Amino acid sequence: MKYLPLSLNHISNLKPSLIQIIKNWGLFAVLLLFVWACENKASSSQKKTLSHKGQEVIDLAITAHGQDLFENATVSFLFRDKKYSTRRSDTSYTYTRSFQDGSALIEDVLINSANFSRKKNGEPIEVSKEWTEKYSRSINSVLYFFQLPYVLNDPAVKKIDQGIKRIKDENYHQIKVSFQVENGGEDFEDEYLYWIHVNSFEVDYLAYNYITDGGGVRFRSAINKRRVDGLLIQDYINYAPANKKTPLSDLIAQFEKEALIERSRIVNSDITLLSNNHL
Repeated sequence: MKYLPLSLNHISNLKPSLIQIIKNWGLFAVLLLFVWACENKASSSQKKTLSHKGQEVIDLAITAHGQDLFENATVSFLFRDKKYSTRRSDTSYTYTRSFQDGSALIEDVLINSANFSRKKNGEPIEVSKEWTEKYSRSINSVLYFFQLPYVLNDPAVKKIDQGIKRIKDENYHQIKVSFQVENGGEDFEDEYLYWIHVNSFEVDYLAYNYITDGGGVRFRSAINKRRVDGLLIQDYINYAPANKKTPLSDLIAQFEKEALIERSRIVNSDITLLSNNHL
């Protein structure tokens, strides 16, 4: 079989169809790019909306808990035979812990969760870096949970509204909380879920996972609610699932089935709240 070269007429006949194909593919590519841009914009807008909604719910919860009172005030309480306090001003916050160790009075001070110091019977004592970190984590943990949901407005906190969840015939906002690496502390990889009542905006349940000390998962249910000078105080039953790798989203179902294991009770007493102007 002989192959004849294409004539100029053949080429000219093909050119319009080739041009049309190129035009069609070009238009298709433009349409794909437009759809992709729209989807990305919609996804970004949705994330912003969910984040904004999460922020709104947390702000309402802080007001419902009366925690606007934390600003420029000192709150103290007893927890497991130790006295804790948090004092806030416009520019800083100070945590303290004091307790008897035999005949010695131990006083710990932690400023802005970073600068730790200890006194024994009123005299400063040196503490190693390892124990400074351990004491700081312990104080931070107690004061963090006591100040929920107020501390969820720290700059490193990311809040996402995950919709309404039904728990024991009540409706709750489910808010997912994670942390930015910058200013998120050494526990920035921890994740939390908060269930905030749609009417009262009180935090009735929360769950979290953690990596330190071997890692694990916890679920807390609020009990013994009461008001102290307008501040909502609540204790918690602290639960754990049988499998410490249980996803946080599965904990509500296990809680309602009574499948969680009670680990401890978080009970605070002797709460006082004083304006810094009166100290």
